[in-house]
Amino acid sequence: MKYMTIQEAAEKWEISERRVQVLCTSNRLPGAEKFGRQWAIPADLEKPDDARVKSGRYAKKRKCENGDTP
Repeated sequence: MKYMTIQEAAEKWEISERRVQVLCTSNRLPGAEKFGRQWAIPADLEKPDDARVKSGRYAKKRKCENGDTP
């Protein structure tokens, strides 16, 4: 199996190297392994969907004092 580095993945997927590091540490890249200080990412892996909150609001609903949702 061929592997790529964080730098190569960032260039291939057109995202920052830091974002690839975050994806690796949060186990969002299946098959990615850490060897010492380096990550080995499978070369045939596709870019994962962006799961970050983009609206600025979290979808979690708050409960009112009486137990109903607002």
